[in-house]
This record gives sequence, structure tokens and C-alpha cells, in this order.
Amino acid sequence: MAIPIEPGGTIGILGGGQLGRLLALAAAKMGYHTHVFCPVENCPASQVTTKHTCASYDDLDALDRFAKSVDVATFEFENVPASTALHLTERVPVRPSWKALEIAQNRAKEKKFFTEIGADTAPWRPVHDFDNLTAALADLSTPAILKTARLGYDGKGQVRINVSSDAQQAWDLISAGADTANQDAPFAILEGLIQFSCEISVIAARGINGTVQCFEPVENVHRNHILHTTTAPAHISSDTARTAINIAERTAETLGLVGLVAVEMFVTPDGDVIVNEMAPRPHNSGHWTLDACQTDQFTQLVRAICGLPLADPLRHSNAVMTNFLGDEIEDLDRFHSDPRNHVYVYGKQSARPGRKMGHVTKLS
Repeated sequence: MAIPIEPGGTIGILGGGQLGRLLALAAAKMGYHTHVFCPVENCPASQVTTKHTCASYDDLDALDRFAKSVDVATFEFENVPASTALHLTERVPVRPSWKALEIAQNRAKEKKFFTEIGADTAPWRPVHDFDNLTAALADLSTPAILKTARLGYDGKGQVRINVSSDAQQAWDLISAGADTANQDAPFAILEGLIQFSCEISVIAARGINGTVQCFEPVENVHRNHILHTTTAPAHISSDTARTAINIAERTAETLGLVGLVAVEMFVTPDGDVIVNEMAPRPHNSGHWTLDACQTDQFTQLVRAICGLPLADPLRHSNAVMTNFLGDEIEDLDRFHSDPRNHVYVYGKQSARPGRKMGHVTKLS
């Protein structure tokens, strides 16, 4: 059993966005220092952390110095290169593991993983080139979604194909300027559309001793592929909720991770659960836990990676979390006027369309 990291220790955070910011604040509340590694000056997390290294994720000298300054490292978004996490693993504990990061970064590996643990996914096919895409469309039919295998989030890296004649344009858009020549790994996947009644997610925490605790399923609504609202609890049956929680538990246990993993799922009209994707980190759909649970996702992550016992994630209030996207951040006065609202601003320097600038959680 690993020796717990006591308060006064330093947690290294790869990535400097709003998730890193909220993680640093949770760590400080528990008596830990944080050191953020992010290639962006004045990133949201750097404004509240003990130390910030501004360097590229492939700067090995900077990574080595970072490793010497921290007791454990984690990541706040899954597009940190897996090679960066692997490099750090040889110098300092990295929780969750670089392997969990590598699986989550590749949609083909992710789909295979969920199949191996007995979870259902939408029908899909690997796509190496345009001929593969044509064959995959013949198998799955239209409409379907063409997605890059790597580095896609918030709707980026995907194109809907409504009819087969759209295939060439979709391929050109997805593959523009990219190297698609690696035949060992698919460049993209084609995913068949499924009918669903709602989208949900479950965040599971796993400690060093193998204990797993799950926050209950929540219901998510997206706007232009970006999370707009999260409602807790989700409006699903108890059987569906148990199925979703079981999938999240199996995901955490099979990965052997220490930390958090968020699993996004679809619920069909019949109540079946179809897994969409996972993220081995804190998740936007878990922000409601800051105000509506006995412990929140960020505190739970600190506990997990520092080797402390996991806390009870019980929900004590109903909640609706709404993201501020782009210039919606300018309407803060309206949200501050309601005493049931808990408002968070991320400290980003400029508002762009679709950019997450903050969020508000209303309890009931």
C-alpha cells in the first residue's frame, strides 16, 4: 500500500484550464500545494496555483524539473500527450495512469475497451482511408458520423454523413492536412446513429486501495456539441441508473486507475444504456457536485491521488448546472441576483463563441 501524501505535499497538474483551476482550489482547501504545467501564459489554473511552469508538453527538461517539484501528478484534460504522462511516470507517480489516458485519446481503442468490459456502444467501423469509409457506410448505412480517432472534443473532429453522396466531402473535411498513412491504427471511425431519449454521465472515483465510489447519474443537454446543462438527478429509472453506475465502476476497475473517470452514455427509449466515451479526469458534467453533494469531484480526486480514503459522494440537493458559453458571461448580474445560484467564473481573458467561461449551479 502506498504511503499517503500528507497535507503540505505538492500535486502536479498537467493542463491549466478551468478543471485545473477548480482542482487547485480544492487542493488548497485541503492543505496541498499545486504546480501547474501548461504551455499557456496566465491560464485559468495559473491564477490560483502555487507554481506554474509555462512550457511545451514535449519539453523533457521542463518536465524533469516539474517531476522533481511534485509528489504526485495528474491531468485535467485528456489531450495531454500520453507520451508526456509516460515520461513523468518514470519519475513520479502519475494518477490516473498514462495507459488510461492513451485509451481515452483514441476512439477506436476506447470502443474496443468498452466492448471488452461488456458495455454496449453504437455500431462503428475503423476507417483508414476513403475506401474504408465507403465500405463502412455500406455496413452501417446513413445517417452516420465520421469522427477522427484522436484529438476530438466538444464536437471537433466529426462530420455527419446524411447520405452516401456526402462521403467524399466528409472525408476531405476530416482528413484535410492530416497524415492518414498509418495502416496500423485507423485515422478515423464511422459511427452509426442510435435513437436515444437522453444523454447521461457517471463519474467514478477509485482509490489506491481499490475502493470505488460513484456520483449518481446526471442528465446532460448539449448545444452545438458543447455541454449546456447538467441536471441532477437524471430522469431515468432506478434500473437504468444501476446499469450506468455499474458500467462506470467496471471502467474504473478494469483500467486500474487511481483518480476519476467520467463515462458519457446514451439512454435508449427502452432504457438500455449505450456508452459514448470516457474521460479519465474531472468532468464538466460534474461541476454540480461542488454545491449539491457531501463531497465534490475535485476533492474526491485529491483524496484518491493522495492515497486518502474516498469520501461519500451522496447528493443532498437537486441541481441544474448551466455553462456560460462565450459572451453569456456578460449576463452575470442576472444570475447573482438569485440566492439559489452558485456562480463560478474561470478567469479566461477573452470570450469566444462556444468557449466555456464559467458556470452557474441552481439548487432546489
